Amino acid sequence: MKTILLAVLSGILMTGAAFAASVTNKDGDTAVLVVVEGESRMEVAIGSGATEMICPSGCFVTAPSGDRIGLQGDETIEILNGSVVVK
Repeated sequence: MKTILLAVLSGILMTGAAFAASVTNKDGDTAVLVVVEGESRMEVAIGSGATEMICPSGCFVTAPSGDRIGLQGDETIEILNGSVVVK
């Protein structure tokens, strides 16, 4: 019984980690996003052509263009011409 409970809890934790916003930088230069999650603020640099996973619990993102958007954590996003495009 204990083994089954641990397996279920592990599955829940692994499933929760799979949800995050996927950001792909389609620009020729590195893009720096300002990510605010709760009271935490950080800058995330995404190289040209790179993809990063951010905001597993939702957040606000400021793009290089100054655009600010709210994310739930399950979006697919592209950076084009410094702007954030949510797909």
